[in-house]
Amino acid sequence: MGWLARYLLLLLISCCRGMSPLLAEGLAKPVPRIAIAGLSIESSTFSPALTDEAAFHAKYGIEVFSLYPFLSADSSLRHRAVWVPTLVGRSLPGGAVTREAYESLVNKTLDSLSRNGPYDGLFFDIHGAMSVVGLDDPEGDFIVRIRKVVGKRTIISTSMDLHGNVSWRLAENTDLITCYRMAPHEDAMETKQRAVENLIDRIESGKGKPAYKAWISIPVLLPGEKTSTRIEPAKSVYRAVAPAAAQKGIIDAAIWVGYAWADEPRNHAVVMVTGDDEAQVTHTAQQLARRFWDARSGYAFVAPTGTLQESLASALTSNKHPFFISDSGDNPTAGGAGDVTWTLREILARPEFKPANGPSLIYASIPGPELVKMALAAGVGKPVDGYAGAAVDARYAPPVRLTGTVESIEQGDKDAEVEVVVRVGSLHIIVTQKRKPYHKEIDFTRLGLNPRKTGIVVVKIGYLEPELYAMRADWILALTPGGVDQDLERLPYKRIQRPMFPFDKTMPEPDLSARIVPSSEQLKLLN
Repeated sequence: MGWLARYLLLLLISCCRGMSPLLAEGLAKPVPRIAIAGLSIESSTFSPALTDEAAFHAKYGIEVFSLYPFLSADSSLRHRAVWVPTLVGRSLPGGAVTREAYESLVNKTLDSLSRNGPYDGLFFDIHGAMSVVGLDDPEGDFIVRIRKVVGKRTIISTSMDLHGNVSWRLAENTDLITCYRMAPHEDAMETKQRAVENLIDRIESGKGKPAYKAWISIPVLLPGEKTSTRIEPAKSVYRAVAPAAAQKGIIDAAIWVGYAWADEPRNHAVVMVTGDDEAQVTHTAQQLARRFWDARSGYAFVAPTGTLQESLASALTSNKHPFFISDSGDNPTAGGAGDVTWTLREILARPEFKPANGPSLIYASIPGPELVKMALAAGVGKPVDGYAGAAVDARYAPPVRLTGTVESIEQGDKDAEVEVVVRVGSLHIIVTQKRKPYHKEIDFTRLGLNPRKTGIVVVKIGYLEPELYAMRADWILALTPGGVDQDLERLPYKRIQRPMFPFDKTMPEPDLSARIVPSSEQLKLLN
């Protein structure tokens, strides 16, 4: 029987006996009431794309539990609190969120919180790299508005992606905070669970909010492809986080790389450490920040890099298959529009791929709703001739014409909705109704494609996600154009803080001393 049920039973019994429920023998303290809320997206301000409300696939109320296996109906965590899930939305990375979509999602969250309070705690599940048209620091704005509803006493525990950004405003308004320690993010669910466990532990123990929160801004802005924890120096830098968090007097420790493809003052690396021992919290934060800063010149791409032509030349002459090429500049998992045609046009122009018996190559993928409609009308095995791509981002190349044969059609994917494979020469080109990242083997095999037996696989992605990484025989990261261009120094930043590495390579040594963030109890909650 759960704590709340036991309490209610004892309340009923004690009322019948005419005694106070607080005097009932064996009465346990009621379990805490914890709300759940959050919005997650990476938004590139260098992409012309815009993200609407539907892209977040928002879940409400009891549906929210499906996002968290550790809160399943039979889990121990589920029974340690009365959970009040409000709204949790998760979008594929993309362009800036429209102000209308942001306000709608935030107001729905606030309305739900207002109706169902009060709360002992709130689990705030965000990415940390959302951009909103006309609004700086959306996550900071969101948590401030949440605070006005739930009040100062509610303990907020925030879980984030390490590619998120931690503004001073976000740091002030949260009480507990943590982020992933791996890139690729194989520890995502583990991190969310840790945020929830930290929250419940602090409530149950009566310790409440941490006495100290240390925050350090690090003037470094790098892409995830240069800070992957698969390789050094990020591997060692992040390996130090878990032991740091396990020290006496520390609740949690975290390093945020930050999000490189948005032009806001908050976009840079950050360290935060929370705990009850001021000296330990401060010292630990400064140690982690120093490690990250001292390694700055060693951060390098997680794979060999080259121009697209160099990448194709390497793949065509290699005897290692499948040879993966990352079309990195338009990576939809980092915020690219996903419909830049520049790379596909270059591939189609290569003479090697024109005959049907040329080198086999899978291209994943390009949105082309009109071409998809034609393919559906024609059917599998029939010819198709139409245009795809560049409906959102036509800065680098116009829509591409595909004249070929429909090899397969699949419907019902959550992101793509409809997927069509078009054979053009020796190319197998995946055309989608809506953009979709391809990062699992089943993404290909369900379309009748076998990437393991294909010579070259080109994917709109940056670093390879675990399944593709395990599958690759060789790999190169092509430095292609797009809204998430890996060559940050050719992007038109105007608002990030300067000096900033790597833009100012000879910048003076920064102040990496910890700033103690005021407790949320000290906030002035303005109407």
